[in-house]
Amino acid sequence: MELTRRNAIVMGAAAILAASLPVRGNAAAGDLIAAFTGGAEVGTGDIRLIAPEIAENGNTVPIEVSSDTAVEIMVLAMGNPTPNVATFKFGKLAASRAASTRIRLAGTQDVVAIAKLEDGSFVQTASTVKVTIGGCGG
Repeated sequence: MELTRRNAIVMGAAAILAASLPVRGNAAAGDLIAAFTGGAEVGTGDIRLIAPEIAENGNTVPIEVSSDTAVEIMVLAMGNPTPNVATFKFGKLAASRAASTRIRLAGTQDVVAIAKLEDGSFVQTASTVKVTIGGCGG
């Protein structure tokens, strides 16, 4: 292959495009979890996550999270370029400690919910959602 000016421009543009693409969010998700928990141990227990097994459209995936004793619940989409979906905070006078919303998923991935309980401990649960049509550029 002969290196012409046109080939050099194409290769340079391809390199810039590849460098600007987002990296999958697993390392960022680990940092978000560590920041939320303050490095504390995360167990299982009083938290529920309802998400569909199969989502026909990744643009609007309905989820529900709830806990009887949660002060905060953080929801993460582990495969999204930006994994942080939402953080719900509940006061002492909250009638229910539950929230529902619709989220965007880039593809088939795990949705994780981590709750900070009243006693300061942390619990988590996860659900795998298979997306048949991408939502976040997928």
